[in-house]
Order: sequence, then C-alpha cells, then structure tokens
Amino acid sequence: MIALMEWKAQVERALESFMTRLDAPEQLRASMRYSLDAGGKRVRPALIYAVLDAYGVSRTTGDATAAALEMIHTYSLIHDDLPAMDDDDMRRGRKTNHIEFDEATAILAGDALLTNAFTCLLETDASADIKVQLLERLAMAAGAAGMVGGQLDDMLGERGGIDDVEALESIHRRKTGALLVFAVEAGGILAGANEDDVVHLQRYGRHLGIAFQIQDDILDVTGDAEKIGKPVGSDEGNDKATYPKLLGLEGAKTALAAQVQAAEEAIDALSVEATTLKDLLDFVVKRDH
Repeated sequence: MIALMEWKAQVERALESFMTRLDAPEQLRASMRYSLDAGGKRVRPALIYAVLDAYGVSRTTGDATAAALEMIHTYSLIHDDLPAMDDDDMRRGRKTNHIEFDEATAILAGDALLTNAFTCLLETDASADIKVQLLERLAMAAGAAGMVGGQLDDMLGERGGIDDVEALESIHRRKTGALLVFAVEAGGILAGANEDDVVHLQRYGRHLGIAFQIQDDILDVTGDAEKIGKPVGSDEGNDKATYPKLLGLEGAKTALAAQVQAAEEAIDALSVEATTLKDLLDFVVKRDH
C-alpha cells in the first residue's frame, strides 16, 4: 500500500521536527524518542491524511494533529507495557521502554508525550475555533470517557470478568476505537467537511476500530510472533476476553466481516470519493501484524 508508506513518512517527519525543538532533559528525550522511533503502522495519523487526500486538502494541514495523535498513542503503549499493566518485555520486536530504561523514566516519558501532544496540536495551521474543537475532541477520546476508561474496564474484566460481546465491544470502542474515530473526524474538520460527512466519518471510525481489535484478537490466535513483535497466545494465557474466545475463531471472522461491511457503507455515504479510506480498511483487515 504505497499511500500508507507516504503517510507514515509524513508523520515521522512531523514528529522529528517537534522532538528536535522540544526542551527536555536528555534521558527523558531519549526515552520518548525510543518509543516514538519504534516504528509501527502509524494507522491513526494515516487516517487523518487519508481523509485530507479524499477532500483534496494538502496533507501538511494535518501534520501537527497527526504527530500529536501518534504521541498520545505511543504514550499509551509505554504505560500499557508497564509491570502494573500488561507487564510486557517486548514491543514491536524490541525491548519495551521500561526495560530499556527503567520504570520511572518510562512513566515520565509517557507523561511527557501525553502532555506535549497538546502543545504539538496547537501548532496546527488552522483557526482558533478549529484548534479548540480538535483539543476538546482529542482530550475526550484519550481521557476517562475514551481510551483510558476503556483500558481500565479492560483490566477489570480480565480473569473471566467479561462474558458477552456487547461488554467487550463497549471496552474496545473506547480503548482502541476512540483515537481512531478522532483521527477521521479531525481529518474531516481540517478538510472543511460538512456535518453529514463528519457523522459518516465517525461511523466509519467506530466500525474500523472494532474491526481493528477483532483482527488483533485473531492474530493473537493465528499470527506469527516474529511478525507481530511479541509472543502470540498471550491473551489466552492471561484469560482475557477476546472475540475468538467469546465467539470462536470462525465467529470472530464473521463479526469482522460485519464490521467491515458497516464501515464500507459509511464510506459510500460520503459526499466525496474516498478510496483511500477503503484501502486503509482493507489493510487493517488483511494485516498480519
């Protein structure tokens, strides 16, 4: 997928520009960069650029917002890997932040990425009104009503605490989906999309988020540890509720197909041709890591 590589390179340039100018102690900067530079698919920033492409708006319009979003996603991964959370030693094929540095530095690196993400977003070349909209929506998506709240409910639901798909979907709409929804609605706002289109983009983001999580769960059963960059089967080992566990592997694949169809219908309802969003949806479903 050629466009994905272009979007990935674009946000990485924006991240490099921001981090080069950031005033921070050297160890903190090194820890932040370690996780930012770990690679990854950059799906969230890619969604911003994909929407801008669909509306014929320059990608540079989304650089600061895309970088801010990736900083928040990266902070969440640093904290997820900590001993008090998922207690992982490997992330994307190399040592997790707290193993490479230490727990205190990793916590502070995550704190700095979260906080400075909002100063990064303020560099967006847009009106004050649009900046306020983006700040509010990103805070909601990343905070207690979104990603953080979903993460806590996911932790509380471990060890057999979740036994129905509706509860599982509620968790992942927030834990995984909230930032994905923000990405597409931010792209729409920056592109000047009409209100109906923003609603369709939000709907697409919600279904994409669930599809992303179902595919993650499937890969934890069927994936290649070398490609994924961490051991497979960890969800089963931790007795976590997953789509394959609740629905069976074939049932999870059926649920994935339903989410993909709903996301495609949301794309088709847009006032513009958005093949880039269909390409990203296809990538999420067919990825092997």
